[in-house]
Amino acid sequence: MELLQKMRQAVWDNRWNLYNAAVMDAEGIHTLQFQPANACNDSYSVAKLFTVTALGMLWDDKKLSFDERICDIFAGELPEGHDPRWEKVTVEQVVKHRFGTGEGYLDIDVEDIRDYGTNDFLQVVFRHPLAFEPGTHDQYSDAAYYLLSRVVSKKSGVRLDDLLMQKLFTPLQFQEVAWSKCPMGYPMGATGLYIRAQDMVKLGWVYLNGGCYEGCRILSEDFVRLAIKKGYELSTVDKPGLYGKGGMHGQMLMFSQQDGVAVAWHGFDGEGGSELMHLTASWLHG
Repeated sequence: MELLQKMRQAVWDNRWNLYNAAVMDAEGIHTLQFQPANACNDSYSVAKLFTVTALGMLWDDKKLSFDERICDIFAGELPEGHDPRWEKVTVEQVVKHRFGTGEGYLDIDVEDIRDYGTNDFLQVVFRHPLAFEPGTHDQYSDAAYYLLSRVVSKKSGVRLDDLLMQKLFTPLQFQEVAWSKCPMGYPMGATGLYIRAQDMVKLGWVYLNGGCYEGCRILSEDFVRLAIKKGYELSTVDKPGLYGKGGMHGQMLMFSQQDGVAVAWHGFDGEGGSELMHLTASWLHG
């Protein structure tokens, strides 16, 4: 297809270290391999949109409110002497990276987990000092999405990857899925989701189509509208109607409402992935 051919030419001309891409439109999923690579790759922060999707499923089932306080969900589990500002933190503030931390932390892609001094990552989150009043400061942090992984477990009774296996990965026929976990067995939520590009693109198709995938209802239209409006790990890419979520090494998932397409790719080239994102946006209408 034309879009994939443009992408291939750009990747080859610029020698970007990108692996493969997938485009989904009304005719199905189209794939392209830029170079030899593993079929499954780490999606890095694209994983956060999958965690948001699990939260959306719980919201649809009326098991979760984004206004709920974290301290109520984890009643009795906050450590002694925790920052009292945790009493004000809501689920939405965590989703939006506005829960009060002054720095990113709990990033297993760049940190040595031996430095945490414990196998209980939930306590790592709660013991970290808050620098700001909740809701007043933006600070991107993987800790937020590990915490949300634990919220999903609390609210659903199963772990994040098990919930999505039941409600997303299996219904949409994902070929392979694996999620990096903490020492206690909970998915990291923020990163470490290993999937194929041709499966990753399916989530973009769900959001593009108001929560449906080929007649299968995955999310409500209300939640999809809410996620786009509030920017729950979906940002506008260069023009209205074009939304996406990227990963730290050039991974990308995006969809265009006007063109009716979803696009995904894997790689290990942050600059190249960003350049391809802007180029792809220029080729689409939004």
